[in-house]
Amino acid sequence: MFDLRTPRVISALVLREMSTTYGRSAAGYLWAVAEPVAGIAILTAAFSFMLRDPPIGNSFALFYATGLLPFLMYMGVSGKVSQAIQFSRPLLSYPRLTFLDAVFARFLLNAITQLVVAFSVLGALLLAQDTRPVIDFGAIFLSFAMALSFAFGIGALNCLLFAFLPSWQMIWAVMNRPSFLISGIFFTYDSMPAVVQKFLWFNPLIHVIGQMRKGVYPTYSGVYVTPWYVFLCAAIPAVAGIFFLRRYHKKILNEM
Repeated sequence: MFDLRTPRVISALVLREMSTTYGRSAAGYLWAVAEPVAGIAILTAAFSFMLRDPPIGNSFALFYATGLLPFLMYMGVSGKVSQAIQFSRPLLSYPRLTFLDAVFARFLLNAITQLVVAFSVLGALLLAQDTRPVIDFGAIFLSFAMALSFAFGIGALNCLLFAFLPSWQMIWAVMNRPSFLISGIFFTYDSMPAVVQKFLWFNPLIHVIGQMRKGVYPTYSGVYVTPWYVFLCAAIPAVAGIFFLRRYHKKILNEM
């Protein structure tokens, strides 16, 4: 049965997260915007000297934005959700607060933050273009939905693993580093050799970024993009993480 107290609890946790993470002024949100802007600027400056044209379109900034924005959305949200228990540890002894409240509150705030940042940066870049691009907002929303669902799934599972295996946090950080290079931020899946494509296809972020570029570039087919695969990769760890968090929440609390 739905508990009417749950929305109030999550709202309170969201407000606490906002004041703790971003501060009480708008200046605290500047870094959330500065990170993707700086990343796009660095990539644009670096690759524009080495390449005559970007792999798609005629704007290096827009091409790298379509890769970096969904990637940072996944990284930012999954990282925050992964640390939900550690962040809310002082409050978990209260009977009205559950692990699920902490997880959903962190996901909700950071998902909204990343969406606002992504649309703001992408909108500014599109307005700066000389031509009027044909945008498929449905495809863009689907890309963000894929990124957020995958972020929640990985975050929920890591939230469990971080609590039981503290060393997993360092192991995961090392394992996750190559994702920046193999997720399609700098290249397109189609430009890779067939033997490389066979391995890249299993990376869900390749599909997320490919879906984003389908929404921004009308001529980009992205036939390899398979949304159901990403949602499946999100659902399996999400269900496992939430199930075992609910099952062993008392043991986790006692061992923290």
